[in-house]
Amino acid sequence: MPAKYKKNQLSRGAGVLLAVSSLPSNYGIGALGAEAFQFIDFLKSAGQKYWQVLPVGPTSYGDSPYQSFSAFAGNPYFIDLDILIDETLITLDEVQSYDWGSSAVDVDYAKIFESRLKILHTAFHKSKHMNTKAYRAFCKENAYWLNDYSLYMALKFQFENHSWLLWPDEIRFHRTEAVKTYTELLKGEIDFWKFCQFKFFEQWHKVKKYANENGIKIIGDIPIYVALDSADVWTHSTLFQLDAERRPIKVAGVPPDAFSKDGQLWGNPLYDWNTMEQSGFDWWKKRMEYSVKIYDIIRIDHFIGVVRYYAIPAGESTAINGSWQTGPGIKLTDAIDSAIGDAQIIAEDLGVVVPAVKKLLKRTGYPGMKVMQFAFDGDPTNEHLPCNYTSNMAVYGGTHDNETLMGHFTDMKSKDAQYAKRYLDVKKKKNIPNAMIRAGYASVANTVIFQAQDILFLPNNCRMNFPSTIGTNWRWRLHKGQLNAGLAKKLSGLVEVYGR
Repeated sequence: MPAKYKKNQLSRGAGVLLAVSSLPSNYGIGALGAEAFQFIDFLKSAGQKYWQVLPVGPTSYGDSPYQSFSAFAGNPYFIDLDILIDETLITLDEVQSYDWGSSAVDVDYAKIFESRLKILHTAFHKSKHMNTKAYRAFCKENAYWLNDYSLYMALKFQFENHSWLLWPDEIRFHRTEAVKTYTELLKGEIDFWKFCQFKFFEQWHKVKKYANENGIKIIGDIPIYVALDSADVWTHSTLFQLDAERRPIKVAGVPPDAFSKDGQLWGNPLYDWNTMEQSGFDWWKKRMEYSVKIYDIIRIDHFIGVVRYYAIPAGESTAINGSWQTGPGIKLTDAIDSAIGDAQIIAEDLGVVVPAVKKLLKRTGYPGMKVMQFAFDGDPTNEHLPCNYTSNMAVYGGTHDNETLMGHFTDMKSKDAQYAKRYLDVKKKKNIPNAMIRAGYASVANTVIFQAQDILFLPNNCRMNFPSTIGTNWRWRLHKGQLNAGLAKKLSGLVEVYGR
């Protein structure tokens, strides 16, 4: 077996998918404080090896972690306020003076937006961080993206949160003199956004260190594309398919299929792969170098787009009129491998997998993905059935885009439910989710991941995301203490029995 292939083989183990935003918190959204450490304690007691998070970047309109203002920055919402209280940067009374929402299990993003940045400004003005060695080192280490991102965010608030496409031309085009002028004009706000990143990564690295010390690896999730409304596109416009006015020529999505007659129009700008190749994929290398500093394993979302991508003319209202284009393939994965050292990749290869994708996975050794919810259509050759797994893959009960296991099998077609019951050897449909978890753990696949909602057998109102909808997604949170010792004992029993 080639050494490269061995490097990409994940060790046999199990894990839980839980967004940072879904951790319990007194202040409206999960954060990198005590509850994150307690979740790691739960994972350890449950015999787990992996904590998979959703993307941790700052979120935009719609609150999706897959549409971020930066491919490098961390989400200021995740800065733990209790830690800032302990550091005397804010007081408990100041924090409690804000409205963080009425539900302990729902993220009210409108209230978070109104309150979080205000309390962080208070902490910033009290902080003495700017003269510290740690802060200077942080700024130097992250100079590639930090200055551009911080200026970008200061400009967004200067121009009433509009996308950079609506800014005055001189700064919209990122002209050197305008950048210099606004950098001086907005120095205080730029420093604030740098402070937020400093505190985010200070807290993040403590959480990651604790996880690693307790035998837990963090699986990070990076979207293949970046948002149009991002510092990345504004700063590095030549790397994207934009016209002379810096507006997208074609945008990303997926074509119509059995789930959507109009396809999915994501709207992300597409990469100019020729220009990226001429630069030696430098932006991608920088992105991956950054990712391996904060994650142990990196899941690349929509990996199929590396081989071929769907290009939709800008201005279309659906994805119907798109066309398939050839991606960089092995050229990009070689660049990625050169940047990640000993870190490992999971390739999210869901969808219609063409032979070229399978060939690339074989060459790289990256494990692909299987989703157990897709398995029970009555066809014993279905690649998502546990009997058809191989060792080098990551298996999920369902992802953030799917129903919960309990919700899925409650509403399952009778024919498919009958097959699932026969396959899993259960008598009642309500017992299918539990049997699925056991089947996943028992499978030959090296890595098995279940959502927190699924190990808790929660219904569909706890679902994380309904694709192609806006306004009700990414909001679910855990109750405090919901992941308890009894559940940990059950999972650790499965780990022991099936050698995970």
